[in-house]
Amino acid sequence: MKKLVLFTFALTLLFSVNAQIKTPQPSPAAKLEQVVGLTDVAIEYSRPAMRGRKIFGNLVPYGKLWRTGANKNTMVTFSDAVEIGGKELKAGSYAIFVTPSAKSWEVIFYTDTNNWGTPKEIDESKVAARVTAQVYPIEIDIKSFTISIDDITSSSAVIGMMWEKTYVGVEFKVPTDKTVSAAIEKVMAGPSANDYYAAAVYNLAEGKDIKQAKEWIDKAISMMKEPRFYQLRKQSLIYAAAGDKKGAIEIAKKSLEGSKKAGNADYIKMNEDSLKEWGAK
Repeated sequence: MKKLVLFTFALTLLFSVNAQIKTPQPSPAAKLEQVVGLTDVAIEYSRPAMRGRKIFGNLVPYGKLWRTGANKNTMVTFSDAVEIGGKELKAGSYAIFVTPSAKSWEVIFYTDTNNWGTPKEIDESKVAARVTAQVYPIEIDIKSFTISIDDITSSSAVIGMMWEKTYVGVEFKVPTDKTVSAAIEKVMAGPSANDYYAAAVYNLAEGKDIKQAKEWIDKAISMMKEPRFYQLRKQSLIYAAAGDKKGAIEIAKKSLEGSKKAGNADYIKMNEDSLKEWGAK
C-alpha cells in the first residue's frame, strides 16, 4: 500500500512538472496596432504557417467561410466609427470572416466576436459590412498568415491579408476631417459656457482672482439657455466673495426657487442659510 501511494505521488509530481513546460504554438497569436489619422486601429489574430502545404483551394477551401487565421476569431477594433464598403461601422470590435475564391474574397465584418472558428450560420443582423476584395498574386511564398495595415493616409488605410502567394486588401475610411473640422470650429468659436463655468468655479475654490471669476461666471450663465439651480448657487457664492451681496441675494433666490422645483433639500437649505447670512429680506 505504501509503495502504491509513493507511486501515485511520483506520477502526480511528474505531471505537475510537465504542465509547467511551455512549447511553441503552431499558430502563434499576434496583435497589430496602428493610428490612422486620429483613429486607433488594433487587430488581434493567430498566424498559421504553410509548413509545406498548399493553402488556398486546399487547406483553406474555395467557397467556404474561413476564420481568417486560426484559433479564436480574428478581430479588428476601431476607436471611432469608420466606413467600409460604403457602410458605417460604429466604434468597437468586429470579427473578420472571409469566403475565398481564386480571383476574389468576400470579406465580412461581424459584430459577434465570441465565436471560436466560424459561426454555423451567418446571422445577417450581425453583418456590419460585407465587401468583395480582389486577389492579387505575389511572387514569393508568405509562409505565415500575415495581416497588415497598408496604404495609410490621414483619412484611410487598407487591411491587408497575405498568405502563400496571395494578397487581398480591404480599404476603410476614418473620420479625420470631420473630427478636425469640429475641433477647429469649437476652438475658433472661443470658450464654451462649460469652460467659463469651470474656470470661475476653480478660481472660487482656490481663492484666486474673484473679480475674474465673477466675469467668467457671468459669461457662462449668459451662454446657458436655462441655468440649473446648482450653477446659480455657484454664481451667488462668487458674487458674495466679490463683495456684491445684493447681486448674490438676487441670484440665490433664483437658485432657491430652482432647487425647490427640483426637490433638492440640500440646495434648499444651503440657499436659505446663505440668504439669511447675507441679510436677505
